[in-house]
Amino acid sequence: MVNVVITGANRGIGLELTRIYKARGCTVWAICRQSSEALDATEANIIDGVELSDVQGLSGMIHPLHGVGIDILIHNAGILRDESLNHIDVATIEQQFRVNAVAPLVLTDLLLDNLNANAKVGIITSRMGSMGDNGSGGRYGYRMSKAALNAAAVSLSLDLKPRNVAVAVLHPGYVQTGMVDFRGEVPANESAQRLVTRMDELNMDNSGTFWHANGEVLPW
Repeated sequence: MVNVVITGANRGIGLELTRIYKARGCTVWAICRQSSEALDATEANIIDGVELSDVQGLSGMIHPLHGVGIDILIHNAGILRDESLNHIDVATIEQQFRVNAVAPLVLTDLLLDNLNANAKVGIITSRMGSMGDNGSGGRYGYRMSKAALNAAAVSLSLDLKPRNVAVAVLHPGYVQTGMVDFRGEVPANESAQRLVTRMDELNMDNSGTFWHANGEVLPW
């Protein structure tokens, strides 16, 4: 039995990832702040009440995973706020750093001993964290937090190499989720299926590479 852990699983991409892996016969551990009827219906093992911004308290929040061997760990949860020049909000920038960048690193560290041999870690990031792809500016907190997450993901790919654990750095596309008021171009289920395909293709040779969900390699 393949054990899959997914954060931000109560809606959007995380919910669709949960559905796909459940349909494959995997045992899914769905982490979220608050469950939803849709997530309940998947019959995944739900770990709710997890506030990723409280990185100091994460260890206690994920106690249900104690002793669970993990084959696939997907850091999907994230938040988007909007800052621009003349409207810089340090509080929202710091919040995005905690949730988008620090929490995935801390959670991976907490679950190191849970990772099975040949496990895979998926980091759902954004091309908005790319320096080479930034042609519009703005969104300071989100861009900075995703760039930091990308840096952490590359370091993880190197530090986990001796354990034979591969790390995917994945941009899901502009997805129709609540984060962007459903203005996206790609349905959440389609994006999730593409992400699962990228996870299937992940190996030690391409670990640490920055991919678009559609298979395109993205610039840092």
